[in-house]
Amino acid sequence: MAMKIRTFTVGMFQVNTYLLTDEATGQSAILDTGEDDELLERLARFEASEGSLDVRMILLTHTHIDHAGALSLLQERFDVPTYCPAADRPLYETLPMQGTMFGMPHLDRPKGRVDHWIEDGAEIQLGETTLRFLSTPGHTPGQGCYYTDEDILVGDTLFQGSIGRTDFPLSDPKLAVESLRRLLALPGHLRVHSGHGPVTTLDRELRTNPFLAYLRRERGIDGPPGIRWAPGT
Repeated sequence: MAMKIRTFTVGMFQVNTYLLTDEATGQSAILDTGEDDELLERLARFEASEGSLDVRMILLTHTHIDHAGALSLLQERFDVPTYCPAADRPLYETLPMQGTMFGMPHLDRPKGRVDHWIEDGAEIQLGETTLRFLSTPGHTPGQGCYYTDEDILVGDTLFQGSIGRTDFPLSDPKLAVESLRRLLALPGHLRVHSGHGPVTTLDRELRTNPFLAYLRRERGIDGPPGIRWAPGT
């Protein structure tokens, strides 16, 4: 059996949040939250038409407000364990003031609860589906990806034709260079579900993404001219 992935694009930042369902057991996980109650409303409509959800966990790729700002709201409805990259804890602690930090104080939010701080290589069991965690810091200190043999949910590490910004507080472009190198070492057939934008694959991005030209040069792969966005690229 496989894992079914449903996408809910929510909020003013049009962030992709995900409902992951292990098809063998029907157990589900919510990945990322949006910054307001829109995901809760969308999930309520989904349950009204499709039946109640068996949500077992909430997963965070990182803790920018558009990905984790509605955590406390979700936990009021789904009182389940939350998993978050351990290295993102300093950013998580700023959630109550992140709106102010980015010039939008009306978006300041309670930070919710994290039950499990996870490290690179962690494995999380959702029914019969094993989700593996790959740490890909750079966009944030703890930005990370959850993947199976077919799909990878990358947060803001990688987008179709682009990458996550590395000019935010606590970002690090040098770490992002190495993280993308590690990410693109995974099997190319993996379907990439990003925090923003459409689905792609690792192979497609390796061959076409202008921000990955340094990897094409390293591997002797032909492709379009690249953008030098950090030392070593």
